[in-house]
Amino acid sequence: MVRHFVGQGCRKSSRIGRKDFSSKPSSDSVLSTPLTKPLPNFILPKFATKDSVSHETKITTLDNGLKVASLQKFGTSCTVGVLIESGSRFEVNYPSGINHFLEKLAFQKSVEFAGRDEVNQALESVGGIMDCQTTRDVSIYATTVDATGVDTALKILSEAVHRPIIEEQQLELIRQTIQFEIESLRMTLQPDVLLNEMVFAAAYRNNSLGLPKICPVENLGLITPQTLYTFMNGFYDPKRMVIAAVGIEHESLLEMVQRQFVEKKPIWIEDSSLVEPGKGRDESIAQYTGGLVKEQADLSELNLSAMPMPDLAHITLGLESCSPNDPDFVPFCVLNMLLGGGGSFSAGGPGKGMYSRLYLNVLNRHHWIENATAFNQVFEDTGLFYIYASSHPSKVRDLVQVIGEELVNTSGNMNMDELERAKVQLQSMLMMNLEQKPAEFEDIGRQVLSVGHRKPPQYYYDAIGAVTAEDMKRIADRMLLSKPAVAAYGEISKLPDLDTVQKVLLGEKNKKFKSFSSLFGKS
Repeated sequence: MVRHFVGQGCRKSSRIGRKDFSSKPSSDSVLSTPLTKPLPNFILPKFATKDSVSHETKITTLDNGLKVASLQKFGTSCTVGVLIESGSRFEVNYPSGINHFLEKLAFQKSVEFAGRDEVNQALESVGGIMDCQTTRDVSIYATTVDATGVDTALKILSEAVHRPIIEEQQLELIRQTIQFEIESLRMTLQPDVLLNEMVFAAAYRNNSLGLPKICPVENLGLITPQTLYTFMNGFYDPKRMVIAAVGIEHESLLEMVQRQFVEKKPIWIEDSSLVEPGKGRDESIAQYTGGLVKEQADLSELNLSAMPMPDLAHITLGLESCSPNDPDFVPFCVLNMLLGGGGSFSAGGPGKGMYSRLYLNVLNRHHWIENATAFNQVFEDTGLFYIYASSHPSKVRDLVQVIGEELVNTSGNMNMDELERAKVQLQSMLMMNLEQKPAEFEDIGRQVLSVGHRKPPQYYYDAIGAVTAEDMKRIADRMLLSKPAVAAYGEISKLPDLDTVQKVLLGEKNKKFKSFSSLFGKS
């Protein structure tokens, strides 16, 4: 009965709601307007065309030496920020850790903002986000906002870079934050950040890039507001800065930058008492030294879970590569992609690098190796190519042998399929990354900061495609001539000494494998 009642109701409703669409609609009905004509009272859309969009990066140098670079790009958002030639490598005349402090102090209290909350409110009003990162050679203050809010973003950036108010009470909170970060570095089972610090300390011992990026504990109390203002006075100079933007017209950007970065003076210029007199600016060129930095640590104490992770020994084996201005820069990038690597577990196919050498020759053949990953970090005057790897402490000697063997093999015969795969993968990664405005912003800023202009993506795409097997052999031979930089952390009592590693890397090519077996012996 219920089913019959419901059925009747449905039939009745369908009869009531039925409409005869065969009749001609009234003249004032929307249906009377053909789809081939625009609807009344609607704004016509504007579409980008091939001829209407310029892909040229426009660059202007202002009277105070500040460079402004922009790229117009389709979309309603804009990424804009400041890149400064300032980082831990320039802290020679200062206590190490200043840039670590400046990163934590970014977008805080300033001349026109009472604190972080007020900065956040101003940025949220234009739908924006902000970030600050300090590296070894460049400090980046960046925002992404709605295209109509660029002036607000530039005001926030100007206040953060040139007009911050740094107080002792604020620094005390920063000290506690950094203290916690330092302690956390030795409480993780994946100490990759710590290994990165150590390998640079080994590669550039006591100079430039070898200076610590993370503030040492003993320097926490040495950094004062005057120390920070003095450093900023020396390095936050308009001549060492680039304002880059993606998604805005160049002329309007120049007007806003003039207002926020030229007409407004830095706080240390307005009040010279903030700065310590007599501090010079260090412009040292990086000196690659090679060497060994190691730290014995019991990582078993960190295994507190019900399913404990294996205790691992971690090593990094590095060699000098080159700067991005060197003709061998692109081949080194291809070599990095060719070696690839990753963890012992990876869900995915060729796109995850499963056909790279470190996967095929290392992780797939040696089950006891937990991680093997290649990196290539470049700077204005040098570069560091290194492999990070980890295994059980009992296998650390074998681990160094396997990784060293892979580095030596880069100068041997190369399969053309693996070379072409690495080149295509690098080209794909390059073009996909540059589809994102923040990535393109950083690319523009770094190139202009380094050489004063930007090479378009097509230049690098073509350069990658032109790399040959002879290029790869040449750069591998060049790299293997440098003294190794070795960093090790964990239970590393079986780690071979630096001379042993260097003899292997410099061994005769026709005795590569014999050299390894004779020098390392049995573990």
